[in-house]
Amino acid sequence: MGKVSLHEMVRYCDRTLRTNKVNDYDGAMNGLQMENRGFITRIAAAVDASLATVEMAIAARADLLIVHHGLFWGSRTPWTGTTYQLMRLLMEHNLAVYSSHLPLDMHPRLGNNAQLCAALGFRATKPFFFQKDQFLGLQSRTGVPLEDLKRRLRKAVGGEPVVLSGGPAICRRIGVVTGGAGAELHQAVKEGIDTFITGEGPHWTFALAEELEVNVLYGGHYATETFGVKALAADLSKRFGLPWSFLDHPSGL
Repeated sequence: MGKVSLHEMVRYCDRTLRTNKVNDYDGAMNGLQMENRGFITRIAAAVDASLATVEMAIAARADLLIVHHGLFWGSRTPWTGTTYQLMRLLMEHNLAVYSSHLPLDMHPRLGNNAQLCAALGFRATKPFFFQKDQFLGLQSRTGVPLEDLKRRLRKAVGGEPVVLSGGPAICRRIGVVTGGAGAELHQAVKEGIDTFITGEGPHWTFALAEELEVNVLYGGHYATETFGVKALAADLSKRFGLPWSFLDHPSGL
């Protein structure tokens, strides 16, 4: 079995995703979060770094786990209880962890937004949803019946989306921001869309969608963010000649 330097692969990921140039939320800590002994032979990808997905990566015999939501969103100290179990498993099984949040959301080819737009059949997209001095999402100008868009999203994410049908029956300006951007509905509408696709949002957005006369489609936070880690792992596999697998551990949210 072939092997590749961990740090060579990390350099490629950081350069490709522009890790050091993207403004992210506090706690994201993009990049290499856990080293191993220096070499990679098999890659696993998951949306979340958790005790469950680490155990799945070990079962898959991976020595690199690529995730969208990393190990350190909240405090991981002291190293006791489940945190100790997690760190012990990573070290005992030589498993490195690489995390990419907004850099992977935003990438024009591998990103969650780009991949979801492609799955929805949007061919020409423009930057959308300006936040933290950058555009986080993508927008498509088209003419798709809301019912057809719902069907496309269902197929793309593998589950039934929640649809708040406050807008027009024909969707002409569709904004896409994967994950949990529902609470930012006001901002999305200010950028001129009539339909907003994201992962999840709070209860009060139901009434707000009606008041703003906009359609909102919630495809699931987890489900809309499986695309990027899959695309990145597949890209690494092709470039470095290593096998990869996706570890599906859905939250249902």
